[in-house]
Amino acid sequence: MVGEAGGLARAAVVGTGLIGGSVLLRLRDAGLDVAGWDPEPAVRRRLRDRGVAVSDTVEQAVAGRDVVFVCGPLPTLPAMLARVAAATDDRCVLTDVGSTKAEVATAATAQGLGRRFVPGHPMAGADRAGLGAAGADLLDGAAWVLCPGPTGMDAFRRLTALLVDVFHARVVPMSAPEHDAAAALASHVPHVLAGALAGTVQRSALRDAVLALAAGSFADGTRVAGGPPERTANMLLANRDRVLVELTAVGAFLDEVAAALRAGDADALTGRLAEARAARATLCARGFTAHQREFPAGADHAGELAYLRELGAAGGHLTGCRVTAGAVGYTAHLPATPPLG
Repeated sequence: MVGEAGGLARAAVVGTGLIGGSVLLRLRDAGLDVAGWDPEPAVRRRLRDRGVAVSDTVEQAVAGRDVVFVCGPLPTLPAMLARVAAATDDRCVLTDVGSTKAEVATAATAQGLGRRFVPGHPMAGADRAGLGAAGADLLDGAAWVLCPGPTGMDAFRRLTALLVDVFHARVVPMSAPEHDAAAALASHVPHVLAGALAGTVQRSALRDAVLALAAGSFADGTRVAGGPPERTANMLLANRDRVLVELTAVGAFLDEVAAALRAGDADALTGRLAEARAARATLCARGFTAHQREFPAGADHAGELAYLRELGAAGGHLTGCRVTAGAVGYTAHLPATPPLG
């Protein structure tokens, strides 16, 4: 496995909370030479107790590594990225796992890291936080967004190979703005809606009675409200403009539902619920078609980059990336309808 993983056999993980800890444990279990670092001494001790190599400084953890995952809170990522970059050489691939991408991508470009930094976001998580909630299997098979840039295609290819081989990831290539636009509805707004429902119950005079009756629909609909409020607030603020746009759209849909209820219009109400059901049914029963695509490895990457971004925007993903003499080949999957291009 390690031999196929983009040649990135020596790894480091900076920040070992839920996602960073899960990345670290999976890399360790896959047999990579991996070191971790966390700002909390108690967390470092717990990692050592689990048999993980842990350094006392960021610089020690990342020195001589082939790839570094930067996994701290969103507001800390630009400064930590600069610190990690200063302690590694130009061959080291850098990535992050933050839930928004435009801000850190802009910071990386300003720091001159476009050739080796690939913004990333694994689409998985839990309603708890910290190393105690981390697990080597948490990210197994996850959709993992990567945002390739025009000067960083080599780093993207190597990182894609690592994620597919070690995490069995479905790599979704997108631009940073496209990611933030899609993630607003796929992830960020659901946190708001879960919080709104749970918060309304918390304020209700009948709170305890409501919770006594709560079953699957309430538990499923409020699951992510159990996460740390600070983490959710950071995510929403980092993608504020797009989240506000999508909240307006959700509000308009709710207004249509409310209007149908006030009017006693069963047809209109059923129509809105049918729209919702269609999206849910598509999610649960999506089929994909596979294809292979090859590009010259050393030529102008404009066509390759355009293909990758179009693939992600169309709902597709990669499950293979192999660089051979003079060529790079991708194994890609697209929703059965509509086809790409």
